[in-house]
Amino acid sequence: MTALDAFAAALPKAELHLHVEGTLEPELMFELATRNNVKLRYRSIEDVRAAYAFDGLQSFLDLYYEGAAVLKTERDFHDLAWAYFTRVTPMNVKHAEIFFDPQTHTARGVPYAAVLSGLTKACRRAERELGITSRLILCFLRHLDEESALKTLAEALPHGGIAGVGLDSSERERPPSLFKDVFGKARAAGLRAVAHAGEEGPPSYVVEALDLLAVERVDHGIRCLEDPELVKRLAEENMPLTVCPLSNVKLKVVDGLERHPLKTMLSRRLRVSVNSDDPAYFGGYADANYRDAARAISLTKAELAALARNSFLSSWLPDDEKAKHAAAIDRLAAP
Repeated sequence: MTALDAFAAALPKAELHLHVEGTLEPELMFELATRNNVKLRYRSIEDVRAAYAFDGLQSFLDLYYEGAAVLKTERDFHDLAWAYFTRVTPMNVKHAEIFFDPQTHTARGVPYAAVLSGLTKACRRAERELGITSRLILCFLRHLDEESALKTLAEALPHGGIAGVGLDSSERERPPSLFKDVFGKARAAGLRAVAHAGEEGPPSYVVEALDLLAVERVDHGIRCLEDPELVKRLAEENMPLTVCPLSNVKLKVVDGLERHPLKTMLSRRLRVSVNSDDPAYFGGYADANYRDAARAISLTKAELAALARNSFLSSWLPDDEKAKHAAAIDRLAAP
């Protein structure tokens, strides 16, 4: 381990782009399949890992949704989230704002209340036992229609327990404008908003997310660099972009980590942070995303500190908590 690796590992981190279903490691997948009598088409853990050679976002999503079929009970969702929290504790992840996809589960007959309760219990346990704070973000699946999203929101609102809403799944030909009404209703109910945009979709999707969905963060957003005026706007507004380097490479959005635009985005004064997206499927959690990106594109100590600082500044933590974490990063980064 180099000195820069050690510095990256020691940095306090907030994870702002993390799909809890995407933390389902093959070992837990098989354990839950046995527990719930779910038959998988894979014979072994090795077969599952061999299927991780994706040719794009859709091939990943096909496996992702199949794996999610093992999640059936409140206990399953607790165990899934708890496994994530325990895994990232040694990586100095101090805060996580976690996406979950209720439509993936309610379509299979899993009650929304079971999903929410299991995740909530794991979040509370993580804060109590591990010192990791968290928020839950309900994501709408953009390959489904807005009517399905509206029904999901209507079911979710009486339960409370979520900090905001997001928009994920396949981006191609599914612009944010298709979900304007459901985001308006969510914001009217006091929920915050984020959305995936500018990963496979064009820069115009980022503009729509900002102007039509009124998002506070853009998830991915790397294609903003194709539009200089959009880059200028994002920098002026300090709009957070939750970038996922290993995911971008695994899904062939970027042709190799050494060509990732993360360093360029920092140089353009964009408020970017590093996140792991669906780490069980993309080969790396927070530690690997920081370390591997730093090695591939020659990130400096100052740039790594900026990424970690941005992760907290872009979070939904109270200002005093943001300041506390930022100060800890500054102390580590001091000469």
